[in-house]
Amino acid sequence: MPPRHVHLVGSHPAADARQAMIEMAATAGPYLRSLPDGEPGARRNWIAHIIDGLREHPDVELRADGDWSGYDDRPVFKVRRGHKLTAASLRTGHAAAAAESYGIFKEIRAEQGLDAVSFQVGIPGDLDLALFAFGPAAAFTRRRAFRDALAREIGEIAGWGGGDVLFQLEVPVELVMVAGAPPPLRAATARLLARGMVAQVAAAPAGSRFGVHLCVGDLGNKALRRLNNVAPLVAMVRALLRAWPPGRPLEYVHVPLAAGDRPPPLDPGFYRGLESLSSIPGDVGFAAGLVHEDQDPDDQRRILRVVEGALSRTVDVSPACGLGRRSAQAARQVLERAVILADCPV
Repeated sequence: MPPRHVHLVGSHPAADARQAMIEMAATAGPYLRSLPDGEPGARRNWIAHIIDGLREHPDVELRADGDWSGYDDRPVFKVRRGHKLTAASLRTGHAAAAAESYGIFKEIRAEQGLDAVSFQVGIPGDLDLALFAFGPAAAFTRRRAFRDALAREIGEIAGWGGGDVLFQLEVPVELVMVAGAPPPLRAATARLLARGMVAQVAAAPAGSRFGVHLCVGDLGNKALRRLNNVAPLVAMVRALLRAWPPGRPLEYVHVPLAAGDRPPPLDPGFYRGLESLSSIPGDVGFAAGLVHEDQDPDDQRRILRVVEGALSRTVDVSPACGLGRRSAQAARQVLERAVILADCPV
């Protein structure tokens, strides 16, 4: 086994799921614990296609239009007067996309001899969907419909995939909120948001396997917020571990140390505070989102040593987010860099 594993967050620039999975497995296969389907087509921009699909929803109407050219230039909706938004009327498409890709995944897994690799399915947080769809003011009151709709789709996937599926909960909004909170309120904010996040997990069938991808956004390969230090990450991870529901194994937490087109900081002071996460249970992996194509490999190795020294453990290596917003060449460079870092001496 390699000294470290490689974690791939989700999207990959490819024509279809087969091509994406072949490319990811061919480069990083022996280093993977799980393999996503690359989220091709409309899914390469995470939930944008789901939000855009609300244009045809009978119970909502457009409040402000946008073309996703930036975080402040997106469509925002409101519920029509006299109507109600329910989970029964929402389809996120996760179950259909996963079902379509799962057979291809099994073929590629067998061809590559990756018997221990699981099928990774990304699931957005309900608050994230609600906020991007209805804006910050309505997000908390609208999230329940999305939570129940996602729970239905998770249940459908778990029904045919069972333990072969690893769900990845993807939550940029919560981390950005914690990063924006005044430092004295950061831990309390993280605890409040973590309770909402794990409600989504608790709604999944017992035994469902999960990982968590904390995120700072990657629209157009640009972060929604760049962190000044790891304190928000530490607060979020600690709150999640405390709130995590029983019966749904938490297999890893992934943290973004790079931010979109910006590589991770070289200043060791940025990582000060990770020491308080050295008590993470050994069966919960830690994926460090530091792999970046625009940083010298020796600098990347130094950052990896700083992170592992603070945590007193080896970590999995990963980009900060999915690679779907990068060019094919950049994505290939990230995959190759991740393998090089995974092989660094411990």
